[in-house]
Amino acid sequence: MITIFTIGFTKKSAEQFFQLLRDNNVKKLVDVRINNSSQLAGFAKGKDLDFFVREICHIPYQHLTDFAPTKELLDKWHKQEVNWSEYEAIYTSMLKARDVLRKYGIKQFDQACFLCSEETPENCHRRLLAEYLQEHSPEEVRIVHLI
Repeated sequence: MITIFTIGFTKKSAEQFFQLLRDNNVKKLVDVRINNSSQLAGFAKGKDLDFFVREICHIPYQHLTDFAPTKELLDKWHKQEVNWSEYEAIYTSMLKARDVLRKYGIKQFDQACFLCSEETPENCHRRLLAEYLQEHSPEEVRIVHLI
């Protein structure tokens, strides 16, 4: 069985965030945001996060923009030009077009945690990504959302 974790950093202190990663034995943090350097990200800015996860959790950090939605799609969602069902369909089509299954596979994400900014997974692409990999995997995949 493969386990994939997801986490959002919004409304979490650094202590809560890193404790969740450690308590769940996460083996790699995979950043699935388009932009990982926003000043609004606080402790979750890419270069800082890379340092923190290596030093605090002793795990690697990877930023994979192939798993991120486009800026255009995010803008449409935030401006309410697409509803969640439309967002899901467009994002899933992006994953297919980017051929992420062939390019990355799934085994390398066993015990990995997909990171985005959204507080919860309900309306976040990290959940859609995990479910897409689960649906298309020959292995049994368990998804755990760290909240």
